Amino acid sequence: MDLRSLHYFTVVAEELNITRAAERLNMSQPPLSNQIKNLEDELGVQLFIRGKRHLKMTEAGALLYRRAMQLLELSEQTRQEIRSIEGLSGDLNVSLVEGRAPYLLARWIAGFRSEFPQVGFHLWNGSGDEVIERTHRGLSELAVVAAPYNPELLDGFSVGREPWVALMSKDHPLAAEEGETIPLEKLVGEPLFVPNRRSRAEAVRAWFAEIGREPCIAGDLSNYIDAVALAEQNAGICIYPLTTYNGSDLVVKKVITESARQIEYVLVWPRSAHLSELAKEFINFVQDCLEAERRGTQPYRVPEKEFLPPEDTQYL
Repeated sequence: MDLRSLHYFTVVAEELNITRAAERLNMSQPPLSNQIKNLEDELGVQLFIRGKRHLKMTEAGALLYRRAMQLLELSEQTRQEIRSIEGLSGDLNVSLVEGRAPYLLARWIAGFRSEFPQVGFHLWNGSGDEVIERTHRGLSELAVVAAPYNPELLDGFSVGREPWVALMSKDHPLAAEEGETIPLEKLVGEPLFVPNRRSRAEAVRAWFAEIGREPCIAGDLSNYIDAVALAEQNAGICIYPLTTYNGSDLVVKKVITESARQIEYVLVWPRSAHLSELAKEFINFVQDCLEAERRGTQPYRVPEKEFLPPEDTQYL
């Protein structure tokens, strides 16, 4: 009965629903169900009465919940006390993709360094394939990438998502159309530039195939600056994550709909690697930030116009 299992149990106890608990923990349902089943087997008691849609805690479950909350609180208090005595220092290498990833990471670094000012960060930006390759080679302990990734080689959890948009020159005829969205059908026949990850062009082609059309892919690109430059010069329309935080007055962004797609950002690290204590502490900090976001108590500002697609939007 370790602290992680107890944490999983408390979240399930609070939600009384495996689906919602799994979403809150950024994990899939089967592993979470197995964790609870293993905990019940270890203790030799039933912790939940399982209904069709909801769970109900047993008396033993209610007792464990009270004790688990005490243990987790004591664990966190102990960790904080040790931090204050020992301090935390060193450098952490993090690789990340373009899009929303830099802004997510910036939030975490700001909060982390407010607690541990002796910690330094070395950041490297690149395409998804480049970032994953650097992580496998040990050049970065942690990385923020866009899904998909190989879960057999990398461990990690979801940290954010945003829709795919069409970036175009303000002089493009489609830019003059009303609204902040554009149906996929409108992009048929337009020269398109897409991110240069190997799987991305294939995914875009499959996306267009759903409406029985073929995209006109004019090229690929590796960073947001290229996307903005190409759109500014009306060289084509760039399919790129929303990334609302910076832009150009010469570029118009329209969220692609009918059908819409979203991108998922994931914090990952090699499964086979021995993580430093600094990396582990940073991972814990990010998880705390995500939990605070869900509760609306995050210490950092989130832009008022931050757009999140519906949960059931398909991933690209």
